[in-house]
Order: sequence, then C-alpha cells, then structure tokens
Amino acid sequence: MSTVTLSHSEAVARLGHALSDPTRARVLLALREAPAYPSDLADALGVSRQVMSNQLACLRGCGLVEATRDGRRTWYRLADPHLAPALEELLRVMLFVDPGCCGPDGCTCG
Repeated sequence: MSTVTLSHSEAVARLGHALSDPTRARVLLALREAPAYPSDLADALGVSRQVMSNQLACLRGCGLVEATRDGRRTWYRLADPHLAPALEELLRVMLFVDPGCCGPDGCTCG
C-alpha cells in the first residue's frame, strides 16, 4: 500500500468527479478522438453552449482538458496523451462489467 499516496487518491477522485456527470463523460469520450471547439462539442452532444462552457471549465479545473487559443476561438483537447487509451480501457472494463450494454443497435452504456 505504500504506492497509494494522497496525491494518487486525489487524482483518482478528480477523474471520478469528471466522469460522474454524463455530459462531462461524453465530452471526454469525444475529445479522445480529436480536439474540438466548444460550439462543435455542444452541437454534437445536444447541449447548450452555456452547459458546454460550464462542463469544460469543470474538466479544466480537474486537469483533464486544456484550452488553446485559435484567434478569437478556443479549442479543447485532452490534457495528457495517456487519457485517451485510459478512457478506452475504461470502456472495455465497463463492457466486462455489463456485457449486455452494447449490442447490434449500439451501446447504451456510454
């Protein structure tokens, strides 16, 4: 247990907080594929731009996404390249826990 430090548990708690909201989880899953502008994310996920702004602020606060200015616009990407494969692995774990959530008509688990 010597490898479990307070900073480790805080980092896991931040990830858990980020994933506890379905919209934030969907944002992270979308950003694992490619960086995006908030307006594009809002449209793709069917939420208002204000909701998207709030969710991105939370994810930035958790240290999971970072913003890059592009002229007058800002685009977002995952803050660390390890996050995309970690999210993929989490999806595989969820399919193990609930194998019936994905079928021929798509996934209901994420």
